[in-house]
Amino acid sequence: MFEKLEKVKSRYFEIADLLAEEGITNDQNEFRKLSKEYSGLEDIVNAYDKYLGITKALEENKQLLYETNDAEMKELAKAEQESLENDLNEIELEIKELLIPKDPADDKNAIIEIRSGTGGEEASLFAADLYRMYSRYFETKRWKVEMIEFNESSTPGGIKEVVLNITGKSIYGDLKYESGVHRVQRVPKTEANGRVHTSAASVAVFPEAEDFDVEVNDNDLKIDVFRSGGAGGQNVNKVETAIRITHLPTNTVVQCQDERSQLKNKMKAMKVLRSRLYELELAKRDQELISQRKKMVKSGDRSDKIRTYNFPQNRLTDHRIGLTMYNLSEIMEGDLDEIIDKLKTADRAERLADTDA
Repeated sequence: MFEKLEKVKSRYFEIADLLAEEGITNDQNEFRKLSKEYSGLEDIVNAYDKYLGITKALEENKQLLYETNDAEMKELAKAEQESLENDLNEIELEIKELLIPKDPADDKNAIIEIRSGTGGEEASLFAADLYRMYSRYFETKRWKVEMIEFNESSTPGGIKEVVLNITGKSIYGDLKYESGVHRVQRVPKTEANGRVHTSAASVAVFPEAEDFDVEVNDNDLKIDVFRSGGAGGQNVNKVETAIRITHLPTNTVVQCQDERSQLKNKMKAMKVLRSRLYELELAKRDQELISQRKKMVKSGDRSDKIRTYNFPQNRLTDHRIGLTMYNLSEIMEGDLDEIIDKLKTADRAERLADTDA
């Protein structure tokens, strides 16, 4: 561990020298990358310096215990020894947590997609409920929300799909645990016999890619322009402004029709495309780790049922960490902090256990 800490400290000062070089700001992409790396290493270096200070104080205190014959001084030194050893244990744990490989995308903005799944009308209504839940959560966080795509269903009040771009501080690190299949159990309004039905909606969360994260070759793109559709009103244009972009090497398809401007729709669609391609790159990077063990908190595999919302019992269950809460009504109003905090804690604890193994 100490060899790794020395390398981290060496890299920290190396970056400091690079950032101090004249003309570094001429390359803004490189400047942002170095600044981000520098900031990410700062806490580790500070903790390591604190660790070195405590170990030095311990050695000096041991020397004092060995040399002094004064009973009162020995008693004080023993008390100081115990306090320093506790401090050392705490800082060692802090350093271990700081050394856990951080997801490079955690600090990024996010793109979230909500789609109705199995369950017909009820699924589209549940997708709309999830959209409302997340929207209220975003409001409490004061995050900026930009609509990219919105497709209503034929069911009044239901949605087929909604795609949002969320910007703020460390968005993806909070929202990535929401990716997966969300299952609902409740009595639909159309159910005459009061039977509980089960339906589902899917949520996908991508880190918003920046220009330097992923390179997209224009020759790899197929761009189609078409007329916007929808349930009517402002969602329908009489001119072809909607954009569909296909990334041919990966067969990734994105589209946007929310704006009346073809150019704005294309810019939004490209933002989603870059983010999906960036997620694919992250998945490749993590594939070896994923194959070695089954993660407790999955952030990438959206085929898994991650959560059940049981309305008759006012109960929410997150299946990944065995969490059950009986405040579903509050959760549906956007009270998601406790769930997200517990998922982040479980993920951190598991990865810390892996580093000790």
